[in-house]
Amino acid sequence: MAKNMANYILAIDQGTTSSRGIVFDDQYQKCGVDQQEIEQLFPQSGWVEHNPEEILSSTVDTAREAIKQAKLEAKDITAIGITNQRETTIVWDKTTGEAIYNAIVWQDRRTAEYCHSLKDAGNEATVSKKTGLLLDPYFSATKLKWILDNVADAREKAAKGELLFGTVDCWLLWKLTAGKVHATDATNASRTMLFNINTQQWDDDLLALFDIPKSLLPKVFDCAADFGKTHADIFGSPIPIYGIAGDQHAASLGQACFKPGMLKSTYGTGCFAMLNTGEAKVESKNRLLTTIAYRLNGETTYALEGSIFMAGASVQWLRDGLGIIESAEQCDDMAAAADDAQDVYLVPAFTGIGAPHWDAEARGLLCGLSRASGPNEIVKATLEAVCYQTVDLLKAMQTDWNESANNINTEIDGSTNTILRVDGGMSNSAWTMQFLADILDAPVDKSSVLETTALGAAWLAGQYAGVWDDATGFAKSWKLEKQFTAAMNDKTRQEKLTGWDKAVARTLSSSA
Repeated sequence: MAKNMANYILAIDQGTTSSRGIVFDDQYQKCGVDQQEIEQLFPQSGWVEHNPEEILSSTVDTAREAIKQAKLEAKDITAIGITNQRETTIVWDKTTGEAIYNAIVWQDRRTAEYCHSLKDAGNEATVSKKTGLLLDPYFSATKLKWILDNVADAREKAAKGELLFGTVDCWLLWKLTAGKVHATDATNASRTMLFNINTQQWDDDLLALFDIPKSLLPKVFDCAADFGKTHADIFGSPIPIYGIAGDQHAASLGQACFKPGMLKSTYGTGCFAMLNTGEAKVESKNRLLTTIAYRLNGETTYALEGSIFMAGASVQWLRDGLGIIESAEQCDDMAAAADDAQDVYLVPAFTGIGAPHWDAEARGLLCGLSRASGPNEIVKATLEAVCYQTVDLLKAMQTDWNESANNINTEIDGSTNTILRVDGGMSNSAWTMQFLADILDAPVDKSSVLETTALGAAWLAGQYAGVWDDATGFAKSWKLEKQFTAAMNDKTRQEKLTGWDKAVARTLSSSA
């Protein structure tokens, strides 16, 4: 009886490489977890897809298993929070519920040429002003247009109102509610390149630019809202869905980055750094993104974001592509055993390079190899690459923030160095986090909760249901597991950063 009185929240965390279900109790502790990898499909060079039905089935399976692992039933779950890989694009038939094409993943670069044509036509300034985004294949709009233009009869069906579009959260919500709810939240909407972050509405001018019928688009709710209930057949009884946020926004919430100036970086498939800028939309001069951090009770909080496409995915490449590791857990020991005298650099631009360079045509580069170079040196370079890219992001963020600080009615943290809160699978790598602190010359704080993305989604649902603390109370629950502090001398740091800059310059397509 006591167990049933507790307020359990189920977090659905549908990511790029796996789906997870996590049940949290009212003390924010995990009490049931399950995870399944999903297949990565690469039909052509630069193309990345997922099977939408596998996204759904793996989500449902892991959620069921997490509830089982917690020794609970659906009736014991107060609410569900959903977090998801962003920008990934799915179009499905409104009547049959079947996707008309595979999910085109955020990493996919097939629309690079089209984005270039839009830039050449002078559209990027307008798009950026409305959305905070840059014209890049990363975002949903050009993926959606590609599906409409390349799938048989798609344009005709869309014109007749027979098709629906959604990011992964929207697809899952529609399926979980048995087709009753076609909706998304403000954070996921803000990553489509169709949503005006100033008016908080789908933008007619952008829809015209990309030739997308408005009938395809979902309703846009706050991150914490009544998104409907799951169909009773899915989990055994209906469960309210009270929270949705894109994965990086959910991670920022899970890290309790509620105050302007707070900064988090999530190291999953990619790496995404997000700086809370409060009510102010900071327009980046360094090709970062202005995005919606979260929207609660109709009030929008904004952020600056920098995106790295390859973080954990680079480690996966070491395992699946090169075959030089069997598991990610080997990387720390191999990096530690590498020859420090060798300056090997990996620029993992396998699907282009993200912020602050935004070069869709760039491709990966491994340089500095000697005859003595081997697996250890390549692994070390792979881990270091994640940290070097983080430096690039944070430098750009600090510049944008400092230049706009006089226009923001908030104060920057008064400490000498920015403190970076980290999470995600790669934050388990002590070697990587120490190198990150060294190369940043700043403290790196690892949360005691590794699954902050799922926790953020759970918090949205729990506080909306009235059974979890509000932002102030939740922030007090944040606990530090370990702080990494810089131990590298300035000369070494600068030499390494100079080497990285040279490697990146060789990678960019404009320098070829």
